[in-house]
Amino acid sequence: MQAELWRIIKEEIAIWRVGALPGMAVIVLVIITRLSGYMQSLEWLAFDNFLRIRPAEPIDERVVIIGINEEDIRSVGTYPIPDREIAALLRKLNSLAPRVIGLDIIRDLPVEPGHTELVSAFKDIKKLVAIEKVLPEKVAPPPKLPPEQVCFSDQIIDTDGKLRRSLLATPTEQEYKFSLSVCLAKTYLAKQGYSLENGIRDPQALRFGNLELPRFFPNSGGYVRTDAGGVQMLLNFRSGQKRFRILSLNDIKNGKYQPQWIRDRIVIIGITAPSVKDFITTSAVVSIQPAQGRIYGVEVQAHASSAIVSAVLDSRSLLYSWADCWEYAWIIGWGVLGIAFARLTKSPWRNLVAVVIASTILIAVSYLLLLCWGLWVPLVPAILVLNLNGIAMTALYQYDQALRSRIEARQALIERTFETIHNGPLQTLAKALKTIREQKLSSEELIPGLEKELEKLNYELRGIYEFLQREPLTQDRSLYLGNGLLLNLQDPIHTVLYQVYDHTLQREFSCFSTLRVKIVTFDPIDDHLSIEQKRGLCRFLEEALCNVGKHATGVTRLVVSCTQNEGWYTLKIIDDGLGSISAKEGRGTQQFRNLARQLRGKFTRSPLSPRGTLCEVSWPVAKFGFW
Repeated sequence: MQAELWRIIKEEIAIWRVGALPGMAVIVLVIITRLSGYMQSLEWLAFDNFLRIRPAEPIDERVVIIGINEEDIRSVGTYPIPDREIAALLRKLNSLAPRVIGLDIIRDLPVEPGHTELVSAFKDIKKLVAIEKVLPEKVAPPPKLPPEQVCFSDQIIDTDGKLRRSLLATPTEQEYKFSLSVCLAKTYLAKQGYSLENGIRDPQALRFGNLELPRFFPNSGGYVRTDAGGVQMLLNFRSGQKRFRILSLNDIKNGKYQPQWIRDRIVIIGITAPSVKDFITTSAVVSIQPAQGRIYGVEVQAHASSAIVSAVLDSRSLLYSWADCWEYAWIIGWGVLGIAFARLTKSPWRNLVAVVIASTILIAVSYLLLLCWGLWVPLVPAILVLNLNGIAMTALYQYDQALRSRIEARQALIERTFETIHNGPLQTLAKALKTIREQKLSSEELIPGLEKELEKLNYELRGIYEFLQREPLTQDRSLYLGNGLLLNLQDPIHTVLYQVYDHTLQREFSCFSTLRVKIVTFDPIDDHLSIEQKRGLCRFLEEALCNVGKHATGVTRLVVSCTQNEGWYTLKIIDDGLGSISAKEGRGTQQFRNLARQLRGKFTRSPLSPRGTLCEVSWPVAKFGFW
């Protein structure tokens, strides 16, 4: 049993190896392609689409945008907006008690009239945060503003011109500076008892309370060897078409607002006029203004501030990715699954259905991980290895299976032809040789008998040739027994066995002449045997009876039976002759052991006391109509 189990395991390993080696090569090729950066744009595309199709979130009431639009510019009559207008807006907003005001407008140079008034407002309003630019070209902050009230507004754009990450902090020649979004979130969260600190798990990360902002690395998500200088994070834009409350300069001037919209909020002032072109391209959000795929710079600051505050106060997910080793383990796992589909599905259509279902599950799981936990997993390489291995390896397995089937068919033809020759012409030849060896006959007596046997041998060999010509291997449902006798193997097994028994006992074997008692029992049995198994049982019976006819000297009693008892079928041949059992297994014995293995049964050939031989094969009754 162990040898048989080991043989099956080795065969299965050999079959798996057919697709496993090319499949692993496909996985390695996809990984190399990803490491080379050629999949980066595809992974960005999948990432952006997942973010864009998320369910709409409610407006974040904590962040209010004061957008100076085209109508505001026309009413003021000039651009840039004069300092007096900015100063008046700041004082009006400050009177409404916001928690922090962010000025996302460059004011490094005076814009008269009203510069003195603006400088005075900068001195008086302590909750104000203004901007400068530090990368790549520096733009100075507003004059007379303390350093702690100045933050940078720089953004990092990917090579395809789109924004996906936010620069939170960066070292400069003078000091370590923070972005406007971090400054706004820091001031807002301070009232809630949260302070900005270094991370614990990652000392270079930023932390509010127990929440560390997940830091962006050179190979985060679909990125490959990207500049991760400073402290960056993937930007989790708010979804939906209305993300924040947006008021205009004229709305504030004319009182078209509710004071509670401003009170205790993050207020960010910026430009929302398309003519100024202060916008950034992104595919992660649904946008109509200023144009499809673009959002205003002030809205980017609102998204970044909202992402931090919402993560700290509402446990809203921030975006992060696995370490490289886990990402590639994920890719390899889906590639191995594709190889398994190719091996286990037996038809191309089933394989296609399995791969489509698995691909759908992969996409759904990747989307849900991003939606619910903010985890960005490699979708494009995983779906590539799944489909390439699942579909391409199927063709390879089909070819290998066809090749194996042809080899097995050829081997089956060889085995079947040998069985037919072994139980027919070779028995006649063995009889002639035995006559020559055991009897001392003169030439006059020997030649006529030998000639008769050789003619019979010639007839039997020609009959086998004609049978094989008539019965193609793929359509063979019959058993050739010689003398032109064909048995229909689709008949009940007990009927076919009796025909084999009757034909074999009519053959001219010397030991059959002494038989006096013949007991035959072929019970009707509810068999579920295949054609090949029926053929094997018939050849077993024929071979066992031929052995009795050739070797059982002085046999007088022959018992042949096929019965069912205690859940087993048994085909048994018992004689009382003096035939001996050879210590060396012949071809017939090997075939019988193979037959017993196919039937999941057992084969026995043993001597009886004081004389005789038992030859039997037994197999279990099928409980559910199949093996």
